[in-house]
Amino acid sequence: MKLRLTVLAAVAMLVSGASWADMQAAEKWVNQEFQPSTLNKQQQLAEMKWFIDAASKLKAKGVNEINVVSETIDTHVYESKTLAKAFEEITGIRVNHDIIQEGDVVEKLQTSMQSGKSIYDGWISDSDLIGTHYRYGAIIPLSDYMAGEGKEFTNPGLDVKDFIGTSFTTAPDGKLYQLPDQQFANLYWFRADWFARKDLQDKFKAKYGYELGVPQNWSAYEDIANFFTNDVKEIDGKKVYGHMDYGKKDPSLGWRFTDAWLSMAGSADKGIPNGMPVDEWGIRVADDKCTPVGASVARGGATNSPAAVYALTKYIDWLKKYAPPQASGMTFSEAGPVPGQGDIAQQIFWYTAFTAPMTKAPAVINPDGTPKWRMAPGPHGPYWKDGMQNGYQDVGSWTFFKSTPPERRAAAWLYAQFVTAKTVSLKKSIVGVTFIRDSDIRHDYFTKNAAKYGGLIEFYRSPARVAWTPTGTNVPDYPKLAQLWWKNVATAVTGERTPQAAMDNLAEEMDQVMARLQRAGMKNCAPKLNAKGDPNKWLSDKGAPWTKLANEKPKGETIAYDKLLQAWKEGRVK
Repeated sequence: MKLRLTVLAAVAMLVSGASWADMQAAEKWVNQEFQPSTLNKQQQLAEMKWFIDAASKLKAKGVNEINVVSETIDTHVYESKTLAKAFEEITGIRVNHDIIQEGDVVEKLQTSMQSGKSIYDGWISDSDLIGTHYRYGAIIPLSDYMAGEGKEFTNPGLDVKDFIGTSFTTAPDGKLYQLPDQQFANLYWFRADWFARKDLQDKFKAKYGYELGVPQNWSAYEDIANFFTNDVKEIDGKKVYGHMDYGKKDPSLGWRFTDAWLSMAGSADKGIPNGMPVDEWGIRVADDKCTPVGASVARGGATNSPAAVYALTKYIDWLKKYAPPQASGMTFSEAGPVPGQGDIAQQIFWYTAFTAPMTKAPAVINPDGTPKWRMAPGPHGPYWKDGMQNGYQDVGSWTFFKSTPPERRAAAWLYAQFVTAKTVSLKKSIVGVTFIRDSDIRHDYFTKNAAKYGGLIEFYRSPARVAWTPTGTNVPDYPKLAQLWWKNVATAVTGERTPQAAMDNLAEEMDQVMARLQRAGMKNCAPKLNAKGDPNKWLSDKGAPWTKLANEKPKGETIAYDKLLQAWKEGRVK
């Protein structure tokens, strides 16, 4: 195989004009790093040859170095430390791949939008900004780019249809604006070994009248949280908790809510990928499905609706009653590893981006390497109905400014395609466990190793994966509106305001920002706020904003995990 590949490399070099050193570098990386792959080695080398040829055109124009940025997660660290080096050795173009906090990525992106000059040549930015990009027109639509200016720099083997997240990066105009680089969902996480204990099962059923299992509604989640925190109390001599979360006044507190917490409670309308006309942020759009008309209930929105207030109230109650005392002072990044320390029974809102480090946490791994934990769909609040968004899915996606010089944009586009190419994407999926391609998810590697991932493989192979979605197109300016959330939620966490007062203020501030956007004008679908009216005019049992329920704690419902897993395997959501 080694000799055959070397011969292929030589032939490719002669046909393409690529240097012998370039092809040797490609062969080295294919052999030593990019295995396994959905492509065979000959196909991988052919794909690398294409990158070498395309890069040579840009180097001839003086492009030898580019700057890109992404947030700090395992997948992007792998890209920064390993794939950027591979790209440079194979193509001769150096990549400075910065890794910074997500909030900083959004802030720098906002600065670039305001200044009209991009700080970076390429960005891995959440698809949550799709509504922003569509409205401002600062980001180049990739559909147009691949068919026009960037055609000669677009990999013929890119296979856009193989990406599982493109529906989330497509704007109302039907154009693809961003290319997915990594995806992860927020699912329910629990200690399957504890839930399987007969003594705990009997004790739980005796107290609550139903089986200890995967909670289907928030009532059951709350019962289980109380059970482990206040009844079980200790396991193997160690204090245990029935819930984990974070509550520090920090930008990451906002993600906890904008990442579909209100939707999980049931505050939005039905609709996939997002509620329509009212989405999970509580923003209503007009009949054109594009023009934002308000966030407050007084304008037809749902940000301060009974369901939203319920959602915030439960978050605070559970954080204070059932989570470790230090949780309220933690950020997203600090709280993420805590379940891996072995004293958390369940977590309702757990990002699967933490799967990779969780598979290496000794306290929650069996001697044979299989996890003691499992993941499942998150339970729903009492306002939730079939047909609503189930939860959040992060889709970090390659994004390019129109203001970036064409040659530098083309080089960054090459790198973006390289780190998502079939040659490398399966290995990247194994390292970071953030799938972007259906072909990778279906690969035999994950079939053989599914047991190590606690249900994640079954989830991503099922139709359930499309019901977990990013922020949608109702949000007209993600950077401006997102920063309002954490500051207002924090006032409720500290007790400075009641949950109702906090959400009232948030809704009012969101309306104020959208009013300014309305006056400033946007390229597409600028906000046009409804006049304020009597909130009771909008509250309804037919659609969001939903009327307050008389009983917000129905009886708890659970399901055996094996039944849930079987549904996924059979192609059902649940």
